[in-house]
Amino acid sequence: MRLPLNQKVAILLHEGIQGSIGKTGLALLRYSEAPIVAVIDKTCAGKSLREITGIKRDVPIVESVAAALEYQPQILVLGIAPAGGGIPDDYWMEIKTALESGMSLVNGLHTPLANMPDLNALLKPGQLIWDVRKEPPNLEIASGAARNLPCRRVLTVGTDMAIGKMSTSLELHWLSKLRGWRSKFLATGQTGVMLEGDGVALDAVRVDFAAGAVEQMVMRYGKNYDILYIEGQGSLLHPGSTATLPLIRGSQPTQLVLVHKAGQTHNRNNSHVPIPPLPEVINLYETVASAGGAFAKVPVVGVALNTAHLDETTAKDAIAQTTAETGLPCTDVVRFGADVLLDAVMQS
Repeated sequence: MRLPLNQKVAILLHEGIQGSIGKTGLALLRYSEAPIVAVIDKTCAGKSLREITGIKRDVPIVESVAAALEYQPQILVLGIAPAGGGIPDDYWMEIKTALESGMSLVNGLHTPLANMPDLNALLKPGQLIWDVRKEPPNLEIASGAARNLPCRRVLTVGTDMAIGKMSTSLELHWLSKLRGWRSKFLATGQTGVMLEGDGVALDAVRVDFAAGAVEQMVMRYGKNYDILYIEGQGSLLHPGSTATLPLIRGSQPTQLVLVHKAGQTHNRNNSHVPIPPLPEVINLYETVASAGGAFAKVPVVGVALNTAHLDETTAKDAIAQTTAETGLPCTDVVRFGADVLLDAVMQS
C-alpha cells in the first residue's frame, strides 16, 4: 500500500513544520507524488510553506483539521516522528474529527490505531486506518545471503538520526534512473513505505529478525535491478539506535554513503555523546561492515552533507571543508544534486 495518487491528502503536523518532529510530513511534502492539499500546524497557520521550509510546493497551512475540510481532503496523514513514536495528546481530537468527516487515516507512529474500538466506530464504508509500522510475516534470521547478489547495494549511514539518510537514498535513486540504471529504493522507515508503497518499517520488527527482514527485502529485488538504495536508519554513534547494524548485516552493502549535518559536533538528543571526526566515523563504519574479514570490505564512497540550516555560500564552504577533511566526494544532495556521489558509487 502507498499514498494513493487519486485522493487528496492533508498532513497533520502540529508543531512539526519548524520543530524537530516533522520529519515524516516534510519528507512527504518534498517527495510524494500524492496531491497534498493542506498542512495542519497551529503554530504556522497562515504562513507560506515555501518560505518556511524551502519546499517547492504551494500548500496552505491551516490551524486544524476542521479548517482543512475547506480543501476537501480524503486522507489524513500523521506527519510527525517524535522520539518513541507516541501520539501527542492534542492529536486525538484532530484524528477523530478527520474520521468523523469521512477521511481515511495513515498512521506512521508506533501506537496502532486500526484496532481501537472508539476509532473504528467512526469509520464509514470506504474509510480505513493504515498502521504503517507493522512487522512483515514469515521472517527468518539473516544468513548473509545478500552478499551473493550481482547488484550494487548502497546503504546510507549517519552520524545521527533524522539528518537526511532517506533523502540521500531517494536522490541517488532518482538520479540513477535518469542515467538509465535499473534502480530500486528500498524503504526501511514509515515515511519511505508511504512513499514507495513497499518496504519494511524496521523499528516495528523484533530485533532478532531485523537483519532477516532487511535480507528478505534485498533478496526479493536484488536479481532484477542494477542497483539497490537501502534507506539508512539510526546511527552507530547513537546510544539508543538498534537499526544500523541489522541494515548492514541484512543488506550486505557494496558501498556506504555517510550522511552528516554540517557543523554538528554532538548527538542532538544526547549532548554528552560527541560525534568523532568524520575520518574516524568512516573508519568505524568500514570496520563494522567488514567485521574483521568475516564479510567483504565495504568502502564509504562519499559524504552527503545536510546544509539546510546554512546559506549557500557557507554551505559550499562546509562541503569543500568536508571534502578536504575526508578525501571523499561531498555534496548536499537536496540542494546541489547527487551527481558527484553517484559517480563515486559507480566508480567503486
